[in-house]
Amino acid sequence: MGERYEPPFTMTGEITNLIVEIGELVGAITTHEVMNPNPVLRRESRIKTIHSSLAIEHNTLSLDQVTDVIDGKRVLGPPQDIHEVKNAYEAYERAASLNPYNLKNLLIAHRIMMNGLVKEAGRFRSGNVGVYAGDQLIHAGTPVNYVPELMEQLFSWLKESKYHPLVKSCVFHYEFEYIHPFQDGNGRTGRLWQSLILQKWKDIFAWLPVETLVFENQEKYYKALQSANNAGESTVFIEFMLGMIRDVLNEISMTQNKTNVVKNVVINVVTNEEKILSLLRQDGKLSADMLAKSIGITQRQAQRILSKLKEDGKLIRHGANKNGYWEVIE
Repeated sequence: MGERYEPPFTMTGEITNLIVEIGELVGAITTHEVMNPNPVLRRESRIKTIHSSLAIEHNTLSLDQVTDVIDGKRVLGPPQDIHEVKNAYEAYERAASLNPYNLKNLLIAHRIMMNGLVKEAGRFRSGNVGVYAGDQLIHAGTPVNYVPELMEQLFSWLKESKYHPLVKSCVFHYEFEYIHPFQDGNGRTGRLWQSLILQKWKDIFAWLPVETLVFENQEKYYKALQSANNAGESTVFIEFMLGMIRDVLNEISMTQNKTNVVKNVVINVVTNEEKILSLLRQDGKLSADMLAKSIGITQRQAQRILSKLKEDGKLIRHGANKNGYWEVIE
């Protein structure tokens, strides 16, 4: 196997369009709001990611149980499932310091993820493996004697390729699962690695983990993998993964836009309230019509704001409408 390995796939118009769409959505999303620095929210996001990735592998613990395990609480559940959660949490804690373009770092991640679960944690498998659906073999991993060299070549391609990181992350994910380099833990390690590649491109993917997307679309995910296997190349899988990422980013963008509209309305209302209070401090005899003209709103809007300020105890009306005046309560 001395020839240079080039993962087989085709850059379709669909893939190109998805790259453009995803790039525009990432740019449009207010990153500082999505990447909330609150450590509690970061931790909750990580726990959800771990639960999603392990649930795909048939871990039976609920999200609450996964949270309790990570919090050091006693949980009644299969010992192996509990062990998987502890390992995964440690692996994700270390993930930020790992280089997704370094093969040795991948082995480190696998060793942490599978420590105490398999004998060959952190090492390429020593025998042949297959993926089964019941008793039916649906995919045979690459013959064991080719695994180390293929993984070296895959990482060389990953580092040297000029393709967009979005494409490279999907191609790597597919090729990794196709090679199936480890005795066990290939799925959870492959998903973690695609997330790391994407995070190195844009920080937002620390909050949009591949693991959770796959968990929410498992049936379609496995169909895309099988279709790519049948085609002998990863094009259909790349299109599926990018489409899934695009759809979720689109939802985030739409939600954020709605939130921003509400924020702007609130800001405008507060600003107008402050303007009216400021004007009335200077002259309490100003009418609703005069206030409206001064700050550029309708008379009806000014009347509503005055009523609200009165209800909130910030204004008191003295006397009748014609000869009375407003008192601002500080």
